[in-house]
Amino acid sequence: MSKTVKILFIGDVVGQPGYKITKLLLPGMIEKENIDFVIANGENISEGMGILKRDSDELLSLPINILTGGNHTLDKIQSHKFINESQNILRPLNYPKGVYGSGYGIYPVRDGLKIAVINLIGRVYMKPLDCPFRAFDRIYEKVRAETSIIFIDFHAEATSEKIAFGWYADGKVSAVVGTHTHVQTADSRILPGGTAYITDVGMTGPYDSVIGMKKETSIKRYLYGTPFKHEVAEEDVKFAGVLIEIDAETGKSKSIKRILKPEF
Repeated sequence: MSKTVKILFIGDVVGQPGYKITKLLLPGMIEKENIDFVIANGENISEGMGILKRDSDELLSLPINILTGGNHTLDKIQSHKFINESQNILRPLNYPKGVYGSGYGIYPVRDGLKIAVINLIGRVYMKPLDCPFRAFDRIYEKVRAETSIIFIDFHAEATSEKIAFGWYADGKVSAVVGTHTHVQTADSRILPGGTAYITDVGMTGPYDSVIGMKKETSIKRYLYGTPFKHEVAEEDVKFAGVLIEIDAETGKSKSIKRILKPEF
C-alpha cells in the first residue's frame, strides 16, 4: 500500500463551460498523477449560481467523489430536497441547525483509508452565520477519531479570515483550501504543523468574464448600481485546482501543487 494519498481539489466549477473542461481534462489528470480522491466545489454549476440535480448528476458522473458548496449552494429552492438526501454533496457546516444537507462527511479512499471532508463558510462580508472556527471545533474530535486525513473547503470572501483559519487549523487537519473569490492565489504552501494551505484555489470556468459571468452585465451592475441578470460567459475556459499529497498515516501534507490549465 502506498504511504501517501493524492487528493485533487477543483476550484469553483462555473456553469457548463466549467463542466465541459473538467470532463475533458480530469480523466487524463487522474491517470497521469495517480490521484486517489477528487473533490470539486460545485455551488456555481447551475447557471453560475446554485446547484440543480441535473447538473450535480453530470459532475458526479465524472470521476469526482464529493461536491462542496458555499453561499450559493441553497440558492435554488428546488435543490434543497436532493441535497438533503445526497451523501456526496456538502453545504457549509456552520449554517444554522436544521438547514437541509450536511456540512461534512467521512468517505472511503482506498485500502481501508478514509478521508473527512468539511465545508465551512466565512462571515466577513458574507451572511451572518455561525462561527466557522467554533463549528470546526465542535466536530474535530469526532472526525479525528475516524481518520487522520481531514480536508477543509473554507468558502470565504476575506483573505484575512481564510489565512487566520489556516493557522487555526494548522497541525489538526491535512488541508485548508479557500474558495469563493474565483481568483487563484500564489500562496500555496505547507504550514509548519503539516497543513497544506492556499487562500483561493481559483475558478474552473470562463476567464473572458467577471469571475465567470458575462462582462457586459457585470459592468452595468457597477455603472448603474441596479440589478442586471447574471449570465455565464463562454470564452477562455480554464481548469483550476490544487493537487495535495498527504501522508496516509499521520494525515500531514507533504506537498501542494497549484494547477491552472491552460495557463495565461
